[in-house]
Amino acid sequence: MTSTSLKALKEAAKGEANLMPYLIDAVKTYATLGEICGVLREVFGEYQQGGNLF
Repeated sequence: MTSTSLKALKEAAKGEANLMPYLIDAVKTYATLGEICGVLREVFGEYQQGGNLF
């Protein structure tokens, strides 16, 4: 069940859907925060700071 909800979350994140129902469904199927973040990281990537601070 967890993998199904994570796949649905990934597909929704690729589009313009509201992700909250998919996130709630993933949590209800006992997906961990790391698994959820991993799926979102695959779709959106990680923030990389550009430039120099000083």
